[in-house]
Order: sequence, then C-alpha cells, then structure tokens
Amino acid sequence: MALSGVNKSETSIFLWSLSYVICIFIAYYLLRPVRDTLGLDAGISNLPWLFSGTLLAMLIVSPLFSWAVKRWTRIIFISISYRFFAGHLLVFSLLQLPFFSGIRAITGIAFFIWVSVFNLFVVSVFWSFVVDVFSADRGRRLFGFLAAGATVGGMAGSVLTLLAVDHAGPAGLMLMAVVMLEAGVRSARQAAAGITADTRGQDAGASPVGGTIFAGITHTFKSPYLAGIALFMVLYSVTSTFLYMEQAAIAARSFTDREARTAFFAGVDLWVNVFTLLAQVFLTSGVIRWLGVTVTLAILPAVTLTGFTLLLAAPSLMLFILFQVVRRVTNFAFARPGREILFTAVTAEDRYKSKNFIDTVIYRFGDQIGSWSYGGASLAGSNFAALAFIAIPVSVLWLGLTLWLGRRHKQFEISSRQSL
Repeated sequence: MALSGVNKSETSIFLWSLSYVICIFIAYYLLRPVRDTLGLDAGISNLPWLFSGTLLAMLIVSPLFSWAVKRWTRIIFISISYRFFAGHLLVFSLLQLPFFSGIRAITGIAFFIWVSVFNLFVVSVFWSFVVDVFSADRGRRLFGFLAAGATVGGMAGSVLTLLAVDHAGPAGLMLMAVVMLEAGVRSARQAAAGITADTRGQDAGASPVGGTIFAGITHTFKSPYLAGIALFMVLYSVTSTFLYMEQAAIAARSFTDREARTAFFAGVDLWVNVFTLLAQVFLTSGVIRWLGVTVTLAILPAVTLTGFTLLLAAPSLMLFILFQVVRRVTNFAFARPGREILFTAVTAEDRYKSKNFIDTVIYRFGDQIGSWSYGGASLAGSNFAALAFIAIPVSVLWLGLTLWLGRRHKQFEISSRQSL
C-alpha cells in the first residue's frame, strides 16, 4: 500500500473506512434518482417548498444530533443513527405498494425531504469520523482516495439503479439501500476497532464528545474560521441549487414517465461519477499535496465563475449539461476533500457538532436562497440567464473567501507545529 500513499500502520483503518464510504454512497445513489422522480410528482413549482421543508427538518434534527453525539460514543452513535434511517426506509418501501397509491403525492413530498436530510447527515457523519481519525497530513494523502471510494459507491449505486429500476421499482431500490446501510455500519465498527492511539495522536473516540447540544451553532458563529467555512457552504449551495432547479425543469419537460425520469437522473449521476473517479484517482491527492489546500479549494469557484460567464454569453442546452457535469466532478474531486481538510484544524467537538451544523442546516439554508431565487425569477418571466448574471459576482466573492480560508488553515497548521 506504500505506493498509493497508505502506510502499513494505516492500512486496516483505511480499507475499512473505504468500505464504509462505498456502502453509504451505494445506498444514497440508489435513493437519489427515486427522490428526484418523486419530487417531480409534486410539480416543479413546488420544489422550493420541498427545500423549505428540508430546512425545517434540519433545524429539528440538528439539536438531536448534537444531543446524541454528547451522549454516545462515536461508533454507538453511527450504529444507532444509520439503523434509524434504515427503519424509515422500510416504512417508505411499504408505502410504495398499490394499496397506498392514493397518498403517492404526500409520500413523494415526505420522501424528498427525508432523503435530503438523510444524505447530508449520513455523509457528514462519515467525514466527521475520518476527520476525527486522521490528521491534516494524513488527510492530504488519504482523503482523495476516500473521496474516490465515495465515487465508486456512487457509480455502483447508479448502475444498480439503471439495472434494477424496471424490475424492482422504488420499493426494491429502498430495500437494497437498507442492506447497504447495514454493511456501512459493520464497516465503521471494523474501522473503529483498528484505531490506535497514534492514528491522530489523541483520544480515538472511546468517549462521547460531550459539550452542549447547541455548541455546533454557537461555535460556528463565534469563530471567524468556522463562519468562513459556513459562508463557503452557502455560496456553493446557492449556485448548486440554481443548476439543480434548471436540470429538474429540463427533465420535467423532456420525460413524462417516472421510470424514464429515474433512469435519466441515474444516467447523469453515473457519468458524473465516472469522470469524478478518474480525477480522484489521478489528480486529487497530487493537487492537494503539490498545490496545497488553498488552490484545491479555489478550483470549484473558479469553474463556477467560468461556467456561468459562458452561459450568460452563449446559453445552450449542451453547454448547460457540460457545465453541470464538470462542476459536480470538480466538487467531488477537489472541493469536498479540501473542505474536509479545513476541519482537521478544529476541536473534536467542532469536528462533529459545528461540522454537522454547517453540512446540514447551513447547506439547506443556501438551498432556500437558491430555490426561491429561481422560483421568483420564473414567476417574473426571467430565464436562466438572469440567474447566471447573479451567480457571477457570487462566484467572485466565493473565490476570494477560499483564498482567505486556505491562508487561515495554513496559519493553524504552523501554530500547531510550534506548540508540539
């Protein structure tokens, strides 16, 4: 494993962490196309309301998350929370039976909100786990490979969806996701069992994090560094939602059959994951090590600025699709692992509570801005080019923020070394 940048002492925990992330991303990508399809059943005009419902759910769940982290050890929390979500999936799969067809629209709304909550919490918990386990130096070497594992899981989930959707339907995909969540729990347990004291040089999570249930919220707004990461997330989410809403509108205009829509969304996800995997395997770790965290973080806002500028100058469907794919690949290959490295500079409590608050509530707050801006522009008769005009200065602000965050992280690293 030395050739790939994984030291012998890290091999066991790395491989189990890799298995962990692959399993949860298979589960998510089995559910993502179903969510998007059921969400369109409620109508494209209602998508902003679905994002509002998601934010409300996040505000309710976030303090419960902090309470659980305070009360339980890391691995017990992971086991209980993932099985909690799996139990919900069993209920949703039953609601897909013909007997419940009369409440299909209500079920679709509930499932859209549920998956949006599920995705952010389940993925955030994984990254909190590995950020807590690996130092910044190990993060530079290993986070790219773990991000590649997430992509492999996404590809596998997309392929399984394309192969199974016509035969298994939404209910079958949900049950397959239940199995993968349980496999993720078991992988996390094995990874936790392989943690040693020198993995990060501190407590490996044998005790609960402690603190207060609102610490994630208060710490985020009191710390300029965490507040900067939160603003990074808002700017990313706003621009992503502009593109998501337009993609949903294109699918609504192009497909009337639910299975066809599901296959379309799964197909887009598959191609995004194929190119993401190539970037993660051949570029991510090298870019982080050689160019540093600052440049790695700056790539996504630079791509976003370029894409929206081109759409404003010469709008076309082909350019939009290309921009959407390139941007998502850039996020998964560079921005995500770079952003996770930023959290290696904060305390264990902030790596769970503040990070989760930013990854969930703050992210969905950005969704609100993006979705209602899109809805308002549609009501006013404006086209997507009007939103592109707004996104350009937002991207410039975002690019400047990434440079500041990168410098702050570097300062934290220098201070940490001097204190040793």
